[in-house]
Amino acid sequence: MLKKRTILPLIPFVFLLLFSLQAKAQRRSKKKKKEVTLQQPSDVIPPYNIDVNRRILHENLDKEQLLLLKSDGIKDSFLTIYEDQRINESITDAVIRKVDRLQYEIETNKNLSGREKIYYLTGLIDILKFVKTGWKKKEIEASYLPQIIFTYKKLIEANAQQQPLAPLIEYLPYDVANTALMSKIFKENPGYDDVLKLLTLSVSQRFPEKTMGMLKNYPDAPFADSLIKLVARKAPQSLYDYAQANNKLSYRIQNIEDDRLVATIVGLARDDNKNGQYYFPFLDNIVNGKLTTKAIDAVKDDPAKYFSLLVKTQIEYAARALNGDTAVGMKELKKRMEMKAKDEFVAKMNGLHNSGPSIRFACLKPLTAEEIYYVVVLTDGLIYTSSYTGAYDIMMGKAKNKGDELLKKVNFDHYRKFISQAAAYNKLKNFLGSFGNKADAEDLMRSFVGYLEKSPGLEDGVDVADSYASLYETLPSLATDMLDNVKKNLDRNVVQFNKRGVAIYNILYKLFLSADSANKINLTKDLGVPPVYNIPYSDLTNEKGEVVVQVFFYGDQDGRNIFNGFVNMFGGGNWKVDNTSKLWVVIKSIKGKPVSIYANRALDENKGLDDEAQRALGAYLEKNNLQPSVTIHRGHSYYANSTIDYMANSSKIVFMGSCGGFNLIDSILKKCDDAHIIASKQIGKTSVNKPFFSLLTEKLRTGKDIDWIPFWKEFKQRANVAGFEDYIPPYKNLGAIFIKAYKKETGDEDL
Repeated sequence: MLKKRTILPLIPFVFLLLFSLQAKAQRRSKKKKKEVTLQQPSDVIPPYNIDVNRRILHENLDKEQLLLLKSDGIKDSFLTIYEDQRINESITDAVIRKVDRLQYEIETNKNLSGREKIYYLTGLIDILKFVKTGWKKKEIEASYLPQIIFTYKKLIEANAQQQPLAPLIEYLPYDVANTALMSKIFKENPGYDDVLKLLTLSVSQRFPEKTMGMLKNYPDAPFADSLIKLVARKAPQSLYDYAQANNKLSYRIQNIEDDRLVATIVGLARDDNKNGQYYFPFLDNIVNGKLTTKAIDAVKDDPAKYFSLLVKTQIEYAARALNGDTAVGMKELKKRMEMKAKDEFVAKMNGLHNSGPSIRFACLKPLTAEEIYYVVVLTDGLIYTSSYTGAYDIMMGKAKNKGDELLKKVNFDHYRKFISQAAAYNKLKNFLGSFGNKADAEDLMRSFVGYLEKSPGLEDGVDVADSYASLYETLPSLATDMLDNVKKNLDRNVVQFNKRGVAIYNILYKLFLSADSANKINLTKDLGVPPVYNIPYSDLTNEKGEVVVQVFFYGDQDGRNIFNGFVNMFGGGNWKVDNTSKLWVVIKSIKGKPVSIYANRALDENKGLDDEAQRALGAYLEKNNLQPSVTIHRGHSYYANSTIDYMANSSKIVFMGSCGGFNLIDSILKKCDDAHIIASKQIGKTSVNKPFFSLLTEKLRTGKDIDWIPFWKEFKQRANVAGFEDYIPPYKNLGAIFIKAYKKETGDEDL
């Protein structure tokens, strides 16, 4: 056992790790040096030679050890995952000493062939990789690592003698057995079929949604019925999907008659009228006799009535969840509600944005306030601003302007999402003002910010992050209270040594403080992310001091008209247009700072000429080392993915003035992770886009830093037309920045 954490300062782990790595490097160069170990002086790894064909594997294994040690986000050589430091010491010992020892034993084992050594070393690398990412995604308990390494060693020994592997894993937890069996060479073991059967049994407890996929290979297994019944309760959609097939596993499922839930799922899956998907969201109530398929049939063809039944069921399930009772099929119910809210209501309201309110919002007339509540919270990022504000007003009218009573009626389900939306659409003041008691509104906002570390995933944290910028602009006193509450929660998590909570609230606190430049918060230094509220001019220039802008146009009729209008913007004495190329134009500043705008011509899309022009321009820019720091998309939403594919990853400002561009933020950040993104929730409008281009290019030409809050105020003065409110500035994309910072702080790049 490692020495207790309290005496570690006497033998710093940094020294221990460096010594281990140095020893490895020395034995590769055939220099002899006695190793110091973390535990027993007698457990010394002697110098040994590494075959040149496996040297890269040893180097990769060394790297994975380091990466795993760093995966807790703390820059030391000690893996801190659990509150119990003895467990952390055991894991760290496994990462360093036990892996080193097994690495040595594999390489020096004379009974293993070169091929086998490659497989076993690769398997050891795969184990470390899986633990590194898996513990953060809750796919594995990292505390099992010492047992995994021990089991892997025993499996190697048994496999080398062609002995069966199943007895070695029969009584092990799934995390241990599955991870230790990662080496592909084990599939060659004559008893591997028995191994898979054991894993199938084991996976049902850990990951029930994966059970049916493994069980299909063993439909006649004596334990199949028990696993099928378990999956029905833990992952009913998976059982539903497999029950629809016509194979041995499906027949096994269909033959289970002593389980009401399984029989009900089978009945829905094999419904002759193909109505199973209409019924499935109500599975729990159907099984318990609270609802009949006949009652669902009566409403399933009426969008409003069917949605009403979905909402009624969701509210009931939410109440049960508050009491610790999770209804079977809650996830499937939510998915169905999201689809119906989008297709039957929001798509109609968005599509009728040019119509009068009586026509545009007619689809909401049959709905109650609670039902409209779910329409808006389940379509965040899809609903237009004008659709939201209209729906909100109708909802509050139907709720008799009592927001507190409305939240009680929905059991506070999705309330963080609702508050975040209300803040974004400037309705939060109205909503909180509708409470009968001011203290209740204050309690709600404290709850909104509080105990985010207990929420699954990061969605609640994203909602809190997204709301702040809007409140900072419109309700500064509420933003101040919100900042104070974040700080209190940060302090609480620090005292409780809650690593996840500290990460979440530290990021939120720094993000929120950075809204005020007087706080002098350096997000790049503190969180490893670029500034949110501004971008210095110097960050947009290349080594020659020039700003390069790339504009993507498309060759439909709208695109050709917009292209001509765009080029005509740059007349006068400040810009010069170069039409030399048949595939693109170049617009250069002739006064002020050097700015070059490259725009492909909007050539005939039917002949693929616009794509040809974009490719040619991209190749030209790359060949001449012209890296765009500003990317502008001009085209319909269905062209947006093409722009993202072709855009340079050097882009620091990205304008997506297309319908639904807001939903592409995640894709853009994966391509250009430092980008400041301007997107539209609605249809991009020339009357808005043109003032933006004019203002941005003028700021660039005069060498001004881009400070987004004052920039946006000036932009609004120039483009104060209907539809402007659907354009989202970079500083209101705090949710995306929050996720990015969380990944960097915790090392969780696969979140």
